This record gives sequence, C-alpha cells and structure tokens, in this order.
Amino acid sequence: MPLTASGLDQKLDRIRAGNYGPKDFIIADAKDGDMGGGAGAMGIEPTRGLAHPASVYRSAMMEMAASGLVDIMLMSLSSAEALAAETDLAAQGVTPAVRLNEGTDIWGFRGANYRSQAARPFRTARLDRARALCDLGLYAVTFYNDVDRDVAALNAYSEFRDQASNAGMRHFLEVFNPAFPIDTGGEDIGIFINDAIVRCLAGVASADRPLFLKMQYNGARAMSELAAFDPGNLIVGILGGSAGTTRDTFELISQAERFGARVALFGRKIYYAEDSVEIVRAMRRVVEGDLSPIDAVKAYHDHLGKTGLSPSRSLQDDLQVTDPILVPEAQ
Repeated sequence: MPLTASGLDQKLDRIRAGNYGPKDFIIADAKDGDMGGGAGAMGIEPTRGLAHPASVYRSAMMEMAASGLVDIMLMSLSSAEALAAETDLAAQGVTPAVRLNEGTDIWGFRGANYRSQAARPFRTARLDRARALCDLGLYAVTFYNDVDRDVAALNAYSEFRDQASNAGMRHFLEVFNPAFPIDTGGEDIGIFINDAIVRCLAGVASADRPLFLKMQYNGARAMSELAAFDPGNLIVGILGGSAGTTRDTFELISQAERFGARVALFGRKIYYAEDSVEIVRAMRRVVEGDLSPIDAVKAYHDHLGKTGLSPSRSLQDDLQVTDPILVPEAQ
C-alpha cells in the first residue's frame, strides 16, 4: 500500500501556491547514513571504538517520528523495511522516504577514499521493493564541469526518472557540491550549481520533476537566486553537512529559510546532538521566529542542564559560528 502523509503534501501545495508561512517549513530527519558511511554512520561507542548496532539508529528514528516534529523520515531500504515491521510512520504524520541511489561520492566509510575522486553513478535499491514501502525517494547527482562525468550522471538520472514514473515513485533531488575544488572559470561554485540544476531540470515535464531539492547552502546570494527563479516549480531545500556547533545548526536553518529555502534535511546535525528531539524542536522555534539562533543555543543548553545531559561543548564554544559560509550573515 502507498504511504503518503497528507500533511507534507499540503505544505508543498501551499509553498507552490505562494502561500508559505514559517509553520509550513519542512524538516526531514536524514537517517540514511548507512548508504554511504556503513556501520560507522551509526556512531562509534567510545569505550570499545566499535560502531553502534543498527538498532540504535532505528530506535532514534522511531523516537523522532513519535515527537511529531519532522515531516519526512529518510532511510535506507533496509531500515525502511525494519521500521515498517515496528511502526506506521504515515499514521504518525511522517512521510517515509528511501534513498534510491548512492553515487560513489557518498561512500565515506572508515578507511575509504572514494570522495577524493569524481562520482560514478550507482544504485542498489530496487524501485519495486522501495515502492512497496513508500512512494517517495531520494535521487542524488553531482556536477563537476566535466562533460563525460556530467553526461553520465544526467543519463543515469534520466533513466531513473523513467523507471520511477513507471513504478509510481515520486522523488526529490539531491545535488551535492563536488567534494574537491573544480574549475568554474572564476565563477562562484554556488552560482555554477544553480545553473547546473536549472539546466538539468528545464526539459523535465512536471509529472517527472522532483518535489523539491536537497543541496548545500552556498550562501545568501546563491540561495536567493535559485529560490526566486521558479518558486512554483522549484522548491529549494538544504542538507545539513557536518555536525558543527549548535550555533551552526541554528544559523544554517535560519539563514537558508530567510533567503528562500523551504526544506531542511539534516542527518548528523540531528543524530549527533545531545538531545535530537530537542534540537529539532529548537530548529522549528528558530524558523518560526520565536528564538534567534543565539537565544536558541542558550535555551538548548538550559534544557540540557535541566535534564541532566552533558553538553559536548561549553556554552561559549557552542555559540561560535564555525562554518565559513554562515559567517557573513550571522548576527
């Protein structure tokens, strides 16, 4: 049976119609780390230095789904099967989604060096197996300004769209920045990525287009340009990247929303937080204007103190902006 959370669709409809309000901001918990990071993505148990079992990761998914704070739970197909046997995400108002490809540039498991090379398209998950669990999936591409690499990526994406359409699978599109510097002739990488995305999708009919994008935040200028380009057809979302400080988390979601993003899909910034549910609750308060990023960090630390959780950093250290792309707009 298809599992579609009407709340997500209603938010997307309001965004496309130009009726967006901060409560319509979409948050996804990206718990698909095993597709790129293997067992190490589950986190490392400090005493023995070994990865946590998958059950720890999946328990965190169920806890987050029960919180009512996220709209989408993004998983590997194996995790989606495991969770389907334990809980009904859609009944909790959460749309289940499955990562449907894993190009080699996300193969970041322990000892691997694949990210030093340009990505090769690759897919493990079968669409029919995924479609039995949900009707939404993630497809990812990376553009290198290399005609052979980029044509290969675009052809693989075209083939995927045809198969997804036949299977009745909707998708959202993740566009990575290259993991290493590329030659853009002096043009800002964010602007190069914007044009690559628009060119990629310009010939795609509405029935086959992604519901929204998942991409790196490349600063206010690039975000403003892409978000304003075709808002009825191209909804921009951001990925979380590395864990960073708590201030980084709140600045990222605040700045991205301010400059036009309508979706945040965070993995490590949620999973590696001292209290995953509370940090998402604070993210929503930041987006909705209840708290500034600075005040949200202070409130989060106050919560940790009251609940007896030890913060990973001192409050002073956690108030620092460490991601250079966020510094120009940080208040």
